[in-house]
Amino acid sequence: MMGVPRPRIGILGDGQLGRMLTLAALPLGLDVRIVSSGSAASTCPFLGRRPPLDGDDPQQLDALARAVDVVTVESENVRLDWLEALAARVTVLPSPAAVGVAQDRVREKEALQAHGIATAQWRQVDDAPGLHGAVRDLGFPLVLKTRRFGYDGKGQRWLRAEADVAAVPESFLARGLIAEAAVPFTRELSLVCTRSGAGDVAFWPLVENVHRGGILVRTEAPARDVAPPVEAALRAAVARMLDGWSYVGTFALELFDTPTGVVANEMAPRVHNTGHWTQAGTATCQFANHVRAVAGLPIDACAEVAPTVMLNVIGGVPDARALLAIPGVSLHLYGKEPRPGRKLGHVNVLLDRAGAQGLASAGALVDTALRLAEEPGDPPT
Repeated sequence: MMGVPRPRIGILGDGQLGRMLTLAALPLGLDVRIVSSGSAASTCPFLGRRPPLDGDDPQQLDALARAVDVVTVESENVRLDWLEALAARVTVLPSPAAVGVAQDRVREKEALQAHGIATAQWRQVDDAPGLHGAVRDLGFPLVLKTRRFGYDGKGQRWLRAEADVAAVPESFLARGLIAEAAVPFTRELSLVCTRSGAGDVAFWPLVENVHRGGILVRTEAPARDVAPPVEAALRAAVARMLDGWSYVGTFALELFDTPTGVVANEMAPRVHNTGHWTQAGTATCQFANHVRAVAGLPIDACAEVAPTVMLNVIGGVPDARALLAIPGVSLHLYGKEPRPGRKLGHVNVLLDRAGAQGLASAGALVDTALRLAEEPGDPPT
């Protein structure tokens, strides 16, 4: 009898996403090698401490390529030349080309528009004349974003008047920017899916997200009041784009819902915070489907969905005993040291079991931990 293939998977990054990818691979008996990012915030101490990868060292790349059959990433914020050098030695999924598009907001906007996915009006900004041209074309308010390596609201400046334009530092301009017109949205949405090497695409439903200070605090799945033709058209456009890249793995698209339709904000070529609810609300979560895809295994269509709310644990850890006493609640902690503004974990609430009261209680516990973390002085003992 033929057994299940067991490719060796290398994961670049040992943060919470790498941790949850690893945990999803274990039931399949897959051999996972976590490659440290070098951050002190590793969430995978159970795998042992390893020295971080130096992708500029060909010998280290050769050693990694010999140790695994496929390499994947927990974040797009990885040096593209390292991925390309690895891809010359071993399979990298998703491909460096796809990751490269998501790393660059200009290329990202061009790719979305080429596949009929609406975006905010935007202009590339490389210098002061380009900035003034963007202000002339887009008007106020607009947001300046670094073309590369921004997340959770980092690398952004809002411009609402000429005084804000004059205050933009030369050092910020020199980083290479994109200017985007403000989008008058009514809510934020996201679409998460996984594409297999065979070309199958499994979509989870659109979800509604709430951010505070640029950081996700809540995801509600599925999003309410989404017209089926709108979601179907969006899924078809995303599938075409991923087909064009021969994309393999989980993919996320953040969106704005506006009175005239949905507008794409940004993409992520990886598992995504707004997909964490799938650990409770579907039979196969985004992490398991990603691992299946990069391992060459069939992915799950994810057709059955239980209404779920995901709450990010930020800054401080809530009372786990009180949380877990609520029916339908699961708690995922990442093993990080608490500090204000830091994602420490998340809570999934199955609404059919917890009900409105259970959701409110879970939210209050998470909010209390956040508030205590933000207050000056030592936390209560």
